[in-house]
Amino acid sequence: MAGKNVFEITDGNFQAEVLDAELPVVIDFWAPWCGPCRAIAPLIEQLAERYDGKVKVGKLNVDDNPEVAQKYRITGIPSLIAFKDGEVVDQLVGANPKRINEIFAEIS
Repeated sequence: MAGKNVFEITDGNFQAEVLDAELPVVIDFWAPWCGPCRAIAPLIEQLAERYDGKVKVGKLNVDDNPEVAQKYRITGIPSLIAFKDGEVVDQLVGANPKRINEIFAEIS
């Protein structure tokens, strides 16, 4: 479900794509059966386009990639985690468009 500016993050590529990334990274933890996840997907795509070159955006399907989801204690979705220099700098659980916009603005 990743778009043009949104990368698919997996347990296998998480280290390289997120922790070792030069740009700040925002990860959207989601699942196909999650209605609120689907509701915020267009916003995530818009923000990925708006912040292209400033923030790397990824989506991680928690059903297919339980390792990373467990490591970061993802118990509710949608969840967003912002990383900078491999460290968590912000986190959000729930479909809150205002807060999602704030996370992107603050990390860019």
